[in-house]
Amino acid sequence: MSETTARRRTLILAICCMSLLIVSLDNTILNVALPSLQKDFHASVSGLQWTIDAYLLVIASLLLLSGSTADRIGRKRVFQTGLVLFTAGSLLCSLAPGLGWLIAFRMVQAVGGSMLNPVAMSIITNTFSEPRERARAIGVWGGVVGISMAAGPIVGGALVQSVGWRSIFWINLPIGLAALLLTARFVPESRAPRARRVDPVGQLLVIALLGTLTYGIIEGSGAGWTSPEIVGCFTVAALAAAGLAAYEKRRTDPLIDTRFFRSVPFSGATVIAVCSFAALGGFLFLNTLYLQNERGLSALDAGLYMLPMAAMALVFAPLSGRLVGTRGPRLSLVLAGVTMTASGVLFAALDAQSSNALLFTSYVLFGIGFGLVNAPITNTAVSGMPRAQAGVAAAVASTSRQVGQSLGVAVLGAALAAGLHDGAWWIIAGCGAAVLVLGTLTTGRWAKATAARTAELLITPEAEDNRMAVKV
Repeated sequence: MSETTARRRTLILAICCMSLLIVSLDNTILNVALPSLQKDFHASVSGLQWTIDAYLLVIASLLLLSGSTADRIGRKRVFQTGLVLFTAGSLLCSLAPGLGWLIAFRMVQAVGGSMLNPVAMSIITNTFSEPRERARAIGVWGGVVGISMAAGPIVGGALVQSVGWRSIFWINLPIGLAALLLTARFVPESRAPRARRVDPVGQLLVIALLGTLTYGIIEGSGAGWTSPEIVGCFTVAALAAAGLAAYEKRRTDPLIDTRFFRSVPFSGATVIAVCSFAALGGFLFLNTLYLQNERGLSALDAGLYMLPMAAMALVFAPLSGRLVGTRGPRLSLVLAGVTMTASGVLFAALDAQSSNALLFTSYVLFGIGFGLVNAPITNTAVSGMPRAQAGVAAAVASTSRQVGQSLGVAVLGAALAAGLHDGAWWIIAGCGAAVLVLGTLTTGRWAKATAARTAELLITPEAEDNRMAVKV
């Protein structure tokens, strides 16, 4: 890629962050609106879970395809397509006549969303080639998640309370259109030096795995965990996982290159992403319903209650980016694990919901942990990988986030439906502990050596000759 000026790189980063903002904002705003949806559509807990998880599952299922497609046919082209679909899906969501239609239109949004975040991260990776500068850029990127967490509950609460839940989707329209126009003007086209072939079998196996696993978890408490329907779902999920692992090893251009996972930092970042975002998905789901249904707060007041968590995420996300750039990922991950675990324990063991002091302390701790965890996940996933593989590597990291969040909503929602309230919070504490342990074990010298060996393995002779080149 020809060198771009610092101002141009900053503008490209801002455009990519706009796409992350609307995708992240959509989730935090929707959580505040769940009780309103429950009343308007007479929805069950599982119906609310599907409103969130249908979106997350479609994104998770298509992220790898979108990342590899962008590497093949052009990142700018796929990014623009994603912006069009996401914006159109948002408009359709605001017009949904029933819960089923809303879930369907959320899936349209998700198809577009799958083309945004991993492709934007690939654009950032190829724009910011210097490692320290890239780490700072990723810190800014992570800070946008904090902004969405801070703005989402308040903006969403105000819109739901004053205009109605349909208005929460309107905010995506001007941002999406602005990002589309700016992308056309300022973002350069780029591709990987060698095109990757489509993997339809692998794609179908991913959809079967994620869809049946999540369906089984969400519907298990209602249908019965030993019912043929639920047992069948888990059986299909297990077979799809085994088939995917076996099939992808034999492909020249797999949808999921299993060689990535020979890198201990990459594998660790993948599992950490699942655990941390499972904690986030469950945390938001449980607290939103609690604050409005149990405490009787309005949507706006519920958003304001959760502001301490969002504010901490906003503050600590860019700090984590700088910390990763200067000290590496371990310290951020360890601190994130400690604070997220402490937050879950406050709820599970000390009944944090019994007093505002404990409640706000747990919110602050969780916000700090989530703010710290995002930058090291992303940086570890893409650092050390050949730049030609940037789209796929970023897509795996993004997929892990979406899978984690969907599983968090599914598992903790199922625990809530089964009356296991304390158990749900212990699950969140366990996710934080996993971040702590994996963050410590997967960031040492031995782990870094496996990453270097994996990078060498992934560079083919053709890619070696052209790895710094990008077709424009």
